[in-house]
Amino acid sequence: QVQLVESGGGLVQAGGSLRLSCAASGSIFSINTMGWYRQAPGKQRELVARITMSGSTNYADSVKGRFTISRDNAKNTLYLQMNILKPEDTAVYYCNAGGTLYRATPGAYWGQGTQVTVSS
Repeated sequence: QVQLVESGGGLVQAGGSLRLSCAASGSIFSINTMGWYRQAPGKQRELVARITMSGSTNYADSVKGRFTISRDNAKNTLYLQMNILKPEDTAVYYCNAGGTLYRATPGAYWGQGTQVTVSS
């Protein structure tokens, strides 16, 4: 089992920045790929970014150039640095563990989510 706990969400003005963190515990040694997903009201959950243990990354087109995913394997922590935030980035952001870098199917493990709200 893998447990994921997100933090760092909040309210920010358009153009601002936020950094999300996801602390992982449990059988995390078995997990190669981790990622961030988000779900806006009335919309399906969508991939934001993924990263492998070796640091390979994959981003949704909507966040390329603005968001950066990273991980500290020694601390079992995943990060998402979000810059130049837009109102359309408003969503609940979820940490995810498992899956593969480029396949659409997410991994089996989810955090509880953290709300990000971007005001115009």
